Amino acid sequence: MRFHFALTLQALWTGVCQAAMQHYPAAAWGHYDVCKSQVYSDEGLSWDYMACQPEAADMTQYLKVTLDPPNITCGDPPETYCALENPYMCNNECDATTEELAHPPGLMFDTEGRNPTTFWQSTSWKKYPKPLLVNITLSWNKTIELTEDIVLTFESGRPEQMVLEKSLDYGRTWQPYQFYATDCLDAFTMEPKTVQDLTQHTLLDIICTEDYSRGYVWKNDKTVRFEIKDRFALFAGPQLHNMASLYGQLDTTKKLRDFFTITDLRIRLLRPATGATMVDENNLSRYFYAISDIKVQGRCKCNLHANSCVYDKEKLSCECEHNTTGPDCGRCKRNFQGRAWSAGSYLPIPKGTANVCSLTKIGPVIRPNVSSLGVANRKEARVCDNELLRCQNGGTCISNVHCNCPPGYTGLLCEKRRCESELGGCGGPDSGQAHLTPPSTSRLLLLLLLGSALLREAACRPAVL
Repeated sequence: MRFHFALTLQALWTGVCQAAMQHYPAAAWGHYDVCKSQVYSDEGLSWDYMACQPEAADMTQYLKVTLDPPNITCGDPPETYCALENPYMCNNECDATTEELAHPPGLMFDTEGRNPTTFWQSTSWKKYPKPLLVNITLSWNKTIELTEDIVLTFESGRPEQMVLEKSLDYGRTWQPYQFYATDCLDAFTMEPKTVQDLTQHTLLDIICTEDYSRGYVWKNDKTVRFEIKDRFALFAGPQLHNMASLYGQLDTTKKLRDFFTITDLRIRLLRPATGATMVDENNLSRYFYAISDIKVQGRCKCNLHANSCVYDKEKLSCECEHNTTGPDCGRCKRNFQGRAWSAGSYLPIPKGTANVCSLTKIGPVIRPNVSSLGVANRKEARVCDNELLRCQNGGTCISNVHCNCPPGYTGLLCEKRRCESELGGCGGPDSGQAHLTPPSTSRLLLLLLLGSALLREAACRPAVL
């Protein structure tokens, strides 16, 4: 009855796992969304571990935004703005004390499609010719892997000079992602390029592009992009059909993997849109920055040891599997350091390699050490630790935890012939089994005690193990 019940549970579990795997299109294995599944073998139910990662999500809902200088947002004191395309249209007011007229930083991340459009807005360029400089920093306090283009939508006209920067160490150091300018040579002494100029060998090059910085922009030309998917396409093809190639590159090239990994982003606004070659010093209220939307799509970096990430107490953290722990699943759990920690691997495709942290020990067992009172002392021992605990009949010791038995043998130390449990036993001429010498009394006692200890530990161990 219990055996039938276990098989029923296994069938249900397998169906759930298959349904989860079928949630995605044909190339879905690239998502690596299942960490483990249960499989049934002659030894019973066991876990089959796989590399896994959380699904991509809108990461702007988890960030903290800071502005430098902190008083750069308009409305304190109230100010009236003119339209860039029409210097005589000056009916746009910003007042921080009035909700309908305020433009705080949070409006860079609110729901799009509202009417009227909501946006953050800076003070105007009243101090021209002193540069109008703004740093917008987005912080997650968590390592993030980018999966889609970063997209900024400007309501004021796209900046004529801008730098997008990234940090991998929570804002302690910064490096440029991309430069943007109407004239790259003049602004940054760089030849203008586009992402289409990049190759697999130059993908990590930092470029300056002029594609997103032309003067005043009209209704359908407001965005500035950092092209993630175009870079993916250098390995995966134009429609990203060959994700196997991309994941293989990410798995084997740390610099490439780090290129798409961040903890913070910084948008450095250096010169606002002017719509002309000369700035109209008589009407500086035309020049300012305004951002209505920022899109950052990505996933928590969990080193391929988790398929979900939780947001609790304003902090993201991975729900680690594979006996790992830490915000990024970056180390083995206590007592699971039988092998050095390693990130999971996308290879071999499609399930990858989990690189599970293994038990340091299997717990205390009794090692015969008869004293004058005839009592065995309790000491810690592991499979293959000594001669009495060696794998038998050609079995192979796995991580000092269990024996991998050859065909025809089973048991904790491969000490039992598999045919013993079959109808007719091992006495038949077709059994193919050599005569097995009965174990000595001390060894048999040791095996019974060791098996009992393992059963007790298994009963107390959480199900995920």
